[in-house]
Amino acid sequence: TCKEPVDCVLLLAAMDDIFTQCREGNSVAVRLWLDNTENDLNLGDHHGFSPLHWACREGRGPLVDMLIMRGARINVMNRGDDTPLHLAASHGHRDIVAKLIQCKADPNAANEHGNTPLHYACFWGQDQVAEDLVTCDAQVCVCNRYGQTPLDKAKPHLQQLLQERAEKQGQSLTKVPYRETFWKGTMRTRPRNGTLNKQAGVDFKQLSLLAKINENQSGELWQGRWQGEEIVVKVLNVRDWTTRKTLVVDQTQALKFAWDIASGMAFLHTLEPMVARLHLNSKHVMIDEDMTARVSMADAKLSFQCPGRSYSPAWLAPEALQKRPEDINRRSADMWSFAVLLWELVTREVPFADLSQMEIGMKVSLEGLRPTIPPGISPHVCKLMRLCMNEDPAKRPKFDMIVPILEKMQDK
Repeated sequence: TCKEPVDCVLLLAAMDDIFTQCREGNSVAVRLWLDNTENDLNLGDHHGFSPLHWACREGRGPLVDMLIMRGARINVMNRGDDTPLHLAASHGHRDIVAKLIQCKADPNAANEHGNTPLHYACFWGQDQVAEDLVTCDAQVCVCNRYGQTPLDKAKPHLQQLLQERAEKQGQSLTKVPYRETFWKGTMRTRPRNGTLNKQAGVDFKQLSLLAKINENQSGELWQGRWQGEEIVVKVLNVRDWTTRKTLVVDQTQALKFAWDIASGMAFLHTLEPMVARLHLNSKHVMIDEDMTARVSMADAKLSFQCPGRSYSPAWLAPEALQKRPEDINRRSADMWSFAVLLWELVTREVPFADLSQMEIGMKVSLEGLRPTIPPGISPHVCKLMRLCMNEDPAKRPKFDMIVPILEKMQDK
C-alpha cells in the first residue's frame, strides 16, 4: 500500500519497464510486478534479455532469488544465446554463479559463438568464478566456433590453475572440437527460430538430401540429414555472384569504389520507410564487371538472419551496439559503417581481424575500440573518415554531402 496517491502513481510509472527495475535492483517494484499474474517473468526485451538475465548481469542477488523462486527459467537464452550464467560469470558475481549452478544451470551452455560461461570468466579475468565453474564440471578444453578453449582465453597463471584443477577432476585436456547445436530442440528457451542457414559455418557437403518435398520458382525444399539429425533444407535458386577475381585497388580505385557506395547509400537514404535489415559493410558490396561497386540488397530481401541481432559488429556504430534499433538514427549509423568501409579500402586490411565477433562487439560498445588510421594515408581521406566516424551521431554528415567531396578527391 502507498500512503499518498502521488506515491502510487510514481510507483506504477516506475513499474512500466520490468527490465529497468531488475537492472536497478528495485525489489519492491519487481515484487509487485510479479504479483500481477498477467505478467510473464520469462519474457525478453528487444535483445531477448529476461528479467533474470538483467538481475544476474547487475549482481542483484535478492532479485535473482526472488525470480527463481517465482519460476524464472534458469537456462533461458537471449538473442545471442547467452544464459544468465554467462552474464553472471562475465561480471564476476560469484554468489549468483553458485546459486544458478545449484538450481541446475548448465555450466557448459554455449552461445552463438560457441562460448561457455567459463570462456567468459577466463576472458574477463574472473579467476574465482572460473575456478568455481571448473569445480562444477565446466569443461576447460571445449572449443568455441573459432577453435578457442577457455584455457586459451585465460591469462597464464589462471590457465595453469584451471588445468591442474581439471586434471584432478579427471577431465581430458584434449581439445573438444566445436559442434553446431544451436538449432536443436533443448531444455533452453529460445525466442528465435532454428533456421540452419543463418549460420555461416554449415558445410553443404555435410548435408544429405534424401527426398524432395516441394519445388517452386524460388528453389527446392528437401528432407535431409545433418550431423545425424533429420532436417529440412531449402535450396535457393540465385545467380552466381560468388566469382572472385584478383583486383589491384590503388587509392584512385579505392576512391572510385567509395564514391559508388556513397552514391548508392545516398539513394537508399531517400527511401521512406528505410530498407529493413540493410547493414552496410564490405561483405554486402559487390563489384561488377565494369569495376563499379554496388550495395547488395540480398540481406534485405533474402535474409535468414534474426532481426535485431548483430552479425558484423566491426562495422556497426557504437550506438547501434548499445541501443535498440528504434532508438538510433539509422542514417547516422550507416555513415559510421561507411567510414569503416573507407578505412578498409585505403588500408587494405580487415578491421579488428585479430579479435572474435564477441570481443569486437564488447570492445567497440564498452571500451572505445576504434580503427586506427595508419601513417601514409591521404590527409583528405583521413579528415573524411574522422568526420564520418564522429562520436556524436548528430555531427556526422549525410551521404548526399560526401558524394561531391569524394568526386572532387577523384579529380585530384
